[in-house]
Amino acid sequence: MKKSSIALLVGSLFLTVGVAQAKEGGDQYPNGAENWCAGALPPPGAYFINYFGYYGGKLQDGNGNEAKLDANGNGGRVDAVFDALRVVQITNTKILGANWGWHALLPVVYQSIDMPNVGGSAGKFGIGDITIDPFVLAWHHSPELHTALGIDIYLPTGAYDKNDPRTSIGANYYSVEPLYAITWLGKSGWEVSGKFMYNMKSKNDDTKYQSGDEFHMDYLVGKHIGDWSVGVSGYYLEQITNDKVDGATVPAVPGVFSEGRKGQVLAFGPSVKYTAKGGTMFIGQWQHETMVENRFAGDKLWFKMIMPF
Repeated sequence: MKKSSIALLVGSLFLTVGVAQAKEGGDQYPNGAENWCAGALPPPGAYFINYFGYYGGKLQDGNGNEAKLDANGNGGRVDAVFDALRVVQITNTKILGANWGWHALLPVVYQSIDMPNVGGSAGKFGIGDITIDPFVLAWHHSPELHTALGIDIYLPTGAYDKNDPRTSIGANYYSVEPLYAITWLGKSGWEVSGKFMYNMKSKNDDTKYQSGDEFHMDYLVGKHIGDWSVGVSGYYLEQITNDKVDGATVPAVPGVFSEGRKGQVLAFGPSVKYTAKGGTMFIGQWQHETMVENRFAGDKLWFKMIMPF
């Protein structure tokens, strides 16, 4: 089978900031990245955020079982180390009572993907797809309730090879993602936070493939105890519309993908946060994926730092 045919059949398996998806394109947003105070943006000022971690997982088919990519029943696997650098600016400018801000995120990724039907394992190091958001609004309704709105834009800056899905760490398409985040901080120290997003993708001009729209969310339930905080965080993703090629729904591949290749995943795990005296926050967490269809299923280990300039 020609490499181009394999790439279209299996799709471009790629990893951006630690999240891989078994289809054409993948998660440009690092699912599970936002947890503590997701809707409570900081006071006006400039902030640096660093996300460092590891993701490893096995390819799952449309029924939630391990995919079979060759006649011997072997499946696909991804392993990746990622480091994402993010700058956030919150201004004193008020719009509808909210503080206006912006942010930009640059991911750097090393990934290794093993696909027995395409020649085994291959790795790639480089910059992933950059995220920008020039329009962030942050409200602080009360000491307990905080919300935020934004529109993230993902740019196809990552390396991409339509003939070898193992060496693509970019999606090769643009996407737009409206988002809403909310945080409730109880007087007793309890916190409930959520970030809700809807991702819409453009067509990949090299393959004429268009991945479907996705709803996804990050969540956290935790308790603040002095400088420390402990809780459970994770994410949920469900693809709403089918993947298409030239406007037609992508057909099923028995043992690999279901028709339309709609992906889904639920992840959960422990999260610990420490706030230093200068205001710098350190977050460590593990997220285990379950209920996975048409994408990789695995585990993600994170270390996150939030530092005011």
